[in-house]
Amino acid sequence: MVPERNVAKRFEGRQMTEHAWHKVLDPGELDEGRVKTVSVGTQTFAVSHHDGQFGCIDNACPHQGGPLGEGSIENGWLRCPWHGYDYSPLTGVPPEGFSDAPACFTTDVREDGVYVSLPVAAPKPRTVSDVMVETMVNWGLTHVFGIVGHSNLGFADAMRKAEARGELTFIGVRHEGAAAFAATAYGKLTGGVAGCFGIAGPGSTNLLTGLYDAKEDRAPVLALSGQVPSRVKGRGAFQDTDLEGAFADVSRFSETVHAASNHAELASLAMKTAIVERDVAHLIFPDEIQHAPVADDARSGSPEGRTGSREIAAPVDEVARAAAMIAEAKRPMIIVGNGARDDMASVIALATRLGTPVATTFKGKGLIGDDHDLGCGVMGRSGTPIASWFMNESDLVIVFGASFANHTGIADYKPLIQIDYDPMALGRFHSVDVPLQGHVGVTAAQLLAALPVSVSCADLRGEIHARWAMWRAEKARREADDAGKGLGAAAVMASLGRSIDDDAVIAVDVGNNTYSFGRYFEASGHQDVLMSGYLGSIGFSFPAAMGAWAAVGDTRQIVSVSGDGGFGQYAMELTTAVKYGMNITHVLLNNSELGKISKEQRAAEWDVWQTGLHNPDFAAFAELCGAKGIRVTDLADLDDAIAQALAEPRPALVDIVTDALLV
Repeated sequence: MVPERNVAKRFEGRQMTEHAWHKVLDPGELDEGRVKTVSVGTQTFAVSHHDGQFGCIDNACPHQGGPLGEGSIENGWLRCPWHGYDYSPLTGVPPEGFSDAPACFTTDVREDGVYVSLPVAAPKPRTVSDVMVETMVNWGLTHVFGIVGHSNLGFADAMRKAEARGELTFIGVRHEGAAAFAATAYGKLTGGVAGCFGIAGPGSTNLLTGLYDAKEDRAPVLALSGQVPSRVKGRGAFQDTDLEGAFADVSRFSETVHAASNHAELASLAMKTAIVERDVAHLIFPDEIQHAPVADDARSGSPEGRTGSREIAAPVDEVARAAAMIAEAKRPMIIVGNGARDDMASVIALATRLGTPVATTFKGKGLIGDDHDLGCGVMGRSGTPIASWFMNESDLVIVFGASFANHTGIADYKPLIQIDYDPMALGRFHSVDVPLQGHVGVTAAQLLAALPVSVSCADLRGEIHARWAMWRAEKARREADDAGKGLGAAAVMASLGRSIDDDAVIAVDVGNNTYSFGRYFEASGHQDVLMSGYLGSIGFSFPAAMGAWAAVGDTRQIVSVSGDGGFGQYAMELTTAVKYGMNITHVLLNNSELGKISKEQRAAEWDVWQTGLHNPDFAAFAELCGAKGIRVTDLADLDDAIAQALAEPRPALVDIVTDALLV
């Protein structure tokens, strides 16, 4: 039996009066002259077999924490694998002239193996991370996507405890970029906040693209970054990156957590900023701060008394002026953007009173059904000829929750009334006749109430119906197109429209596939469409579908649509979906090229260059990942393939070979 010799700082604070025996080796498990790492609970130890005896010492080298269990016994000394420091393999005593030593614990060789006597640990203290996670949960944080690593372990443990209490769900992804897109999509769908989580350096910088998507599209999201220890910050340490500088542009709120910070208040401000400003909030956690203990009476924060109602009415005089313009117009048209997502009942009530056509921006696709007698589909480059027709023929345009992006195609030469909660969105690119700052739903109801009994505008329902009939006839012709090089996008979108639920959540990517979705897919008005709008980031759709699944689970169908270029960026997240049982159906338009870029090269009279892709059999890939994979090369098989995929309780992928020119 080797006696306990000392206990290093790592074990300070433990109750040393009580010990317990733990079996660490089976008989014959460790050969003479060898050392190995063993785990007991959350602790690791280096157990050695030397000179016929067994020794157990702390696994962390006192020098810089090197794993002694991964070292080797040389000339009677256990040598640290990091820097070659030597210690007795049985007692941890260093050579003469040195005083540092790892803790050593009593061992006992018994008939059934080797045992070690370890002090019974006192309960771990509540930490800075515990207080901050509790605060975030109080503010409504329910999901965090990310990767656990060496510089975020303290905060990760606080999330682990919250998950064990049933307060939080952590979803471990394969790439932090997917974590940010998933969290962003969660915010776009629900208006609530999800988190994304990375280590110092590359783990956090990988979050930036998804966070820029949130910033551009005004989606609430919380970014959580580990950081190197403060004592080596700025000294060129491993993964020492200026995260404050890196996140300065993308985040509305970004702070480093310090020992003297008001930890609950920082977490509250981060959550409040994300929710109220609909923007990116970011917190940086130096390694040593994450597990720093807090006072017994440290309280977590909450949203109680911290926010007010955002259903703000527009000024009455301005509403009256806008209502008078509407009443005098003969062919007004309503355009709704993503800012009207939660307020369509009031907007449609106004349109119904007027009998006026309603089109959406691409980001607002599906906010009114394409089968609604006033619905006209999408405006602009991804849109329908119906919407364009009524825009051209209108004499007044009423815009709710849209900011006149150049792809949308809202005519700036028309008389314009713009309604938006955000004052910066009003007249963002040019002057409008009546800018109304107010909550979209409240302001739409104000306009309806302010209209006189008699209005000049014509009821255009019949004209809308006739325009749809013309467009559907053209779509039917395009669905039948076949150049022998794969299916056309019109046929794929028609099949998707026949197959998916009226209340599905649909995440779309960037590329020709997305333009085709905007143009051909007929939305029900009850579906939610998620996209990377202003940023336009390829690769968005599948991670976004994971975020949507986190928000609604299996209560709604989750469908992801992309090209092969987009799916390839985060294809390994299919294994994440399998791991967590996400019932996601991915519809892949596979034309073996970056088709939109080829199209742009042709349009600008450039040679088509470097847009071809070398792809695997994506259906076989899906099966290897544990998902359902179906490959479609014949139009006759398409409806059945999509139906099979949607019926799967596990993730499924439909790999559809498509013609890059049939968009």
